[in-house]
Amino acid sequence: MYERIYSVVSRIPVGRVTTYGQVARMAGGCSPRNVGYALSALPEDLDIPWHRVINRLGCISLRSDLGGDLIQRQLLESEGVRFNEKDQVSLERFGWISKIENPPKG
Repeated sequence: MYERIYSVVSRIPVGRVTTYGQVARMAGGCSPRNVGYALSALPEDLDIPWHRVINRLGCISLRSDLGGDLIQRQLLESEGVRFNEKDQVSLERFGWISKIENPPKG
């Protein structure tokens, strides 16, 4: 399951974010919580953009590692992702959904 999650997260482009729930739907067979577990267990030698996954409210979720949320915010801001006064990212502006898994309707 972790391999599927990592595969989805690895496709999130620079300057974009997606939610734990969206990653779970795209990976299939897992929950948003499983995505969080997978990202917290991410081996350091894998180049997976874990920082591009945020919660459904557009916020960085609390992390068990001290300062991890600040690192995540700095990484996102360095890619051009902006936060509002409530520390939220506009999912409408910066959100990513793979067109392969979610083709346009119409």
